[in-house]
Amino acid sequence: MSVPTRIFDLKAISANFAIDGCFTEAIPYGNGHIHDTFLASFMSGTTELKYIFQRINTNIFKTPEKVMENIQRVTSHLKKQIVAQGGDPLRETLNVVLSHDNRSFFVSPEGHYWRAYLFIDKAKTYDIVLDGRHIYNASRAFGFFQRRIADLPGDRLFDVLPDFHNTEKRFVNFTNALAKDAKNRAQSVKTEVAFVLAREKDAKILCGLLRDGKIPERITHNDTKFNNVMIDDVTGEGICVIDLDTVMPGLVLYDFGDSVRIGASTAAEDEKDLSKVGVDLGLFDRLAAGYLDAVRGFLTPVELEYLAFSAKLLTFECGMRFLTDYIEGDTYFKIKHPEHNIDRCRTQLKMVADMEEKMGKMEEIVEKFK
Repeated sequence: MSVPTRIFDLKAISANFAIDGCFTEAIPYGNGHIHDTFLASFMSGTTELKYIFQRINTNIFKTPEKVMENIQRVTSHLKKQIVAQGGDPLRETLNVVLSHDNRSFFVSPEGHYWRAYLFIDKAKTYDIVLDGRHIYNASRAFGFFQRRIADLPGDRLFDVLPDFHNTEKRFVNFTNALAKDAKNRAQSVKTEVAFVLAREKDAKILCGLLRDGKIPERITHNDTKFNNVMIDDVTGEGICVIDLDTVMPGLVLYDFGDSVRIGASTAAEDEKDLSKVGVDLGLFDRLAAGYLDAVRGFLTPVELEYLAFSAKLLTFECGMRFLTDYIEGDTYFKIKHPEHNIDRCRTQLKMVADMEEKMGKMEEIVEKFK
């Protein structure tokens, strides 16, 4: 949950940003688990203005200046693209509010990094898919996001979380944890360990294609959850991709694959009843349709070839990370009970197994829309 406003003086913090109007109130906002987020209101004459304020979690993002430089460069470029295409730059991308010293963040006397965005009204995010159109539109929004930032000028973006989706290194981390077995847990998860070890070749495929120059490095979002797209209240369109902390160099296949892992699952990430777990081909159809409608003519033939596989790989990666953390003693992911990480691991690996059975159908769906 967000930290209560009484811990932070939002009025004093907001005074450091170039904001019109007089501060009236701020309330905790959203259900994110990383940053402390607040919706702040201001009055300019008779007009109410709203802004989002966030205290950046520097335990996870240890280089907040680089995170914000990436975000400012990407959103500035997006605004130019959106204007050129006749869109609304105040609703179709995040808009960073600068501090009075013209920076994209403010550092409080306590050393906290704060940022502010314009609030996007008459749109919201959803944790659960309530309308089949939404999954199509969210996937389409992620595709347009990738396409619009592909020609970002200037230097390579900062790699704010190095090797975040490097499945080769994730596999090495797993085998190292297994060898150490610091908490003597490996014996209790022999089935899951065997499942991961049997798929070592899968972990190397996309990294190998990148290394061999067969697929390009691009700018990617790297956290393509359904609830990272704002859905317009009236049209149901995916109007704005949010949560840009992990925008950095990567593979478009990472983004699509992870969106399927989350968006096409038939069960919660920690579902204990594995009979409920799998990939919903109907949802996969909508994800593929929306994404490919946005990126058609943009992806290379090899990227298209591996789209369906990327869903399996990113699901495998996540399951492997949960298993690694369980073996190491639950040091990375927050858990609600002692078996939480292994429950999460089992859902992901069950979904991988289901995707392997359905891979032919998944590839047919991609082929249908490309």
